[in-house]
Amino acid sequence: MSAAETAVRYVVNASMSRFSVRAFATGLFSSLGHSPTLAIRNYTGEVTLPSGGLEQALARLSVEAGSLEVTDDVSSKDRAEIESRMKQEVLETSSYPEIVFESSQVSVNPLGGDRYAVNVTGNLALHGVTKSETISAQVSLTGDTLRAYGDFSLRQTDYGIKLVSVAGGTLKVKDEVKVSFDFSARKQ
Repeated sequence: MSAAETAVRYVVNASMSRFSVRAFATGLFSSLGHSPTLAIRNYTGEVTLPSGGLEQALARLSVEAGSLEVTDDVSSKDRAEIESRMKQEVLETSSYPEIVFESSQVSVNPLGGDRYAVNVTGNLALHGVTKSETISAQVSLTGDTLRAYGDFSLRQTDYGIKLVSVAGGTLKVKDEVKVSFDFSARKQ
C-alpha cells in the first residue's frame, strides 16, 4: 500500500466551525470608531494525514472572499456600508474572489493524550499576492474528529490591500488584522 492509500482525509464542517477576522480602528477619532468583527461564511478545508503522523499532514483552506459578514451589533446602514467597502475597496472581491492557504510544513509538539501544539507553514494567496505564513494552532484528534483552533495576525499591506480611512483620515483601520478559527473536521 502506498502512503496515499494509507492517508486519512479530514474535511472541515463549516456548520460546526467558527472562522472570523477582526479589524481595529486607529486615528484621532478611533475611540468613536468601530473595530468590526467579520464572520467568514463560505469556506472549505481539508487535512490529509498520512500514516507518518501530523508532521506529514497537508492542509488546504479556500475562502470565498465575498462571504465575509459583519457580526457586530451595528445598524443595517452601517453593516451595509462596512461590507460594501470591504468587498469593493479592501478585498476587491470582483478581481480576487478566492483566498487560499496551502500548507508546506508542519511542526508538532505533543501536549498529552490526543492534543498537540502545531505550527503550520504554507502559502497564503490573498488579494493577488502569495506569501509564506506560519499559523499556530492547538489540534486534537478524537475518534473520527480533528479539531484545530487558534488565531494569528496578518498585515493587510503585505498583500497589497489599501487601508481604509474615513473622515479625512481621522478614523482609519489598522494595518494588522486578527484571524481566529475553531475548525471541526470529520474523517472521510
